[in-house]
Amino acid sequence: MHTMKRQNQRGGSALEFALVAITLVPMILGTSVFGINMIKIEQTEQVSHEAGRLFAAGVDLSQPGNQTLLTTIGNDVGLSTTSSQSNAVLILSALTYVDVATCAAAGHVDSNGNPSGCTNYGQWVFTIRLTIGNPSIRSSSLGSPLTGGPTGVTVNSDGTIPLDQYVTEAGAVATFSSINPYSNVGGNASGLPSGQFLYIAEAAANTFQMAPFTNLGSTYAFGIF
Repeated sequence: MHTMKRQNQRGGSALEFALVAITLVPMILGTSVFGINMIKIEQTEQVSHEAGRLFAAGVDLSQPGNQTLLTTIGNDVGLSTTSSQSNAVLILSALTYVDVATCAAAGHVDSNGNPSGCTNYGQWVFTIRLTIGNPSIRSSSLGSPLTGGPTGVTVNSDGTIPLDQYVTEAGAVATFSSINPYSNVGGNASGLPSGQFLYIAEAAANTFQMAPFTNLGSTYAFGIF
């Protein structure tokens, strides 16, 4: 009788453990996945910040040596200069607001100093665009320079767009969908001195996936300098 009682107790304990495990194991897995992706978000923010700081300081990030530095910074999120091998993307954009002074610098003003043929007057435009890593992970929240068609612009190997093109071609116009740090009231961009540039670094990386605990496809962070 004692033997049967001990066997029943063991059987009851096994059943209790199985019932607890059904609840506990998913909780542990879900918490682990959430924690890993929280770390990934912080790492993505760090990549965006460090890359933006270098970009705004004037470091030519089109150079292979400097891109290697970026991949070292972005190693934790899987950033690589080889697109097919990269689990992250870094999008670097320099923008300026086309005001009268910018039109004048490109020679697109009339004899009275008013914009003439300066078709992007009053618009935010790309002056530099560089993409490092895998661009299929995420597109920029600023849009992208249009490089084809009658209104397209030329993006040089170092990412720069010629002045004459970014003041006249519609392909240079940035479309702010979620990032617009300055207001535009009456054709004036507050907070940005004439001729100055915004340097924006956007970073995104693939997240750790374990169905059904996460459906977050990628992390995303941006920095404005």
